[in-house]
Amino acid sequence: MYERFYGLRKAPFQITPDPEFLFLSPTHREALASIVYGVERRKGFLVLVGEVGLGKTTTLRSYLERVDKKRLRLIYIFNPNVPFSALLDAIEQAVGLDIRPEDNVAVRVNRLHETLIEEYRQGRNVVLVVDEAQNMPVEALENLRLLSNLETAKDKLIQIALIGPPELERLLDRHELRQLKQRIAVRSTLAPLSPTESLAYIRYRLKRVGADSTRVFTRDALRRIVKHAQGIPRILNILCDNALITGLGYQKKPVTAAIVREVIADLTGQRASHLWKWEVAALAGLLFIGGLFLAIPEMPQP
Repeated sequence: MYERFYGLRKAPFQITPDPEFLFLSPTHREALASIVYGVERRKGFLVLVGEVGLGKTTTLRSYLERVDKKRLRLIYIFNPNVPFSALLDAIEQAVGLDIRPEDNVAVRVNRLHETLIEEYRQGRNVVLVVDEAQNMPVEALENLRLLSNLETAKDKLIQIALIGPPELERLLDRHELRQLKQRIAVRSTLAPLSPTESLAYIRYRLKRVGADSTRVFTRDALRRIVKHAQGIPRILNILCDNALITGLGYQKKPVTAAIVREVIADLTGQRASHLWKWEVAALAGLLFIGGLFLAIPEMPQP
C-alpha cells in the first residue's frame, strides 16, 4: 500500500515470521547456534524460551528453511493442546506410516522406532517442533519422554524442539515433569533488543527492501518508536507499519514523531480515552451549570 510512496521494494514490517528479515541480536545469534547444534548433533530435547514477540519462531525457521530437505523431516505442531495420540498421528503421517489409532501407545511407539531407525540409516534427521508448547497437556509432555528414549548407541532418532514464552519454563518446573526436564540437552533464552539494537533492527529491515531509514523516518520518530516498543521486534513491526500507513494518508515523507505519537495513541487506546475524558468533563460542566440554575431561588413575578 505504502511501498511506492516511500520507495520500498516490498513491505518491510510484516509480523509474519519471515526468515528473510531475520535480525540476529547477540541472544538471537546464540539461540540460532544452539538450535543448529542441537539438531545437527542429534541431542534430543531442545527448548527455546522468550517473551511474546521476540522472534522465537522466526529464529527457528531461519535454520529449518535453509537445511537440506532431503536429509531432514520436519514435523510442525501449531496447536499443541492435544493428547499424545494426536502427536503420534502427526509424526506417523510425516514419516509415511499408516495411522492406526486402534493400537495402543506402546505398539505405535515401537512401530515408530523401527521407522526412525530406517530414517537414520538413510541419513535423514526427524525434527518435531512444538510451538506454544506451554499449552501442551502435562500428560502429553510426559509421554514425549517416551520418544526421547528412541535412540541408537550414539544418537537420538528424533529431535524435539519446545518453543514458548516464560510460562513454558514454569510448566517444565512441575514435579511430574522432572524426568523430562533432565533430558533437555540444549536450552536457549531470547532477550529483548536494546535501544541501539532496536534502531539497527529497523534500519536492517528497511535496507533489505532498498531504503535508507533517514528517508522514511525522522530521527525523533525512530526514537519514539524504539522507546515505546521496549525491545520487542513484533511491536517495532506494528508501530513502523502503522506509522507508514498513516504517513501515506497524510502524504508525509519522512514519517514524523507527531505521526508516531498519533499511531501509539490509536494502538494503545489513549486517544479514545483522551476524547472520553473531555466528553465526561464537558458533561460534568453542563451538569454543574445546570445545578447552579436550579439552586437559584425563583424570582418573584412582577
